[in-house]
Amino acid sequence: MWMVVYVTQSKEAAEKIRTLLQEAGLPVKIRSVNQSGNDQFGCYEVLVPEAELSEAHNLIIDKVL
Repeated sequence: MWMVVYVTQSKEAAEKIRTLLQEAGLPVKIRSVNQSGNDQFGCYEVLVPEAELSEAHNLIIDKVL
């Protein structure tokens, strides 16, 4: 099952997180949570498999936050 590891309002930030996680060898998906139908507004969820959630979370804390 895929789990949300990060949520952002910027597609660029979601892509940055995806690149970080992929470089660490983790499978990653990005899902738009766009209720308005306009890509400029809404949120983006970064998802990883449940088994990789802890590792992904630690990478994001170490490299991004």
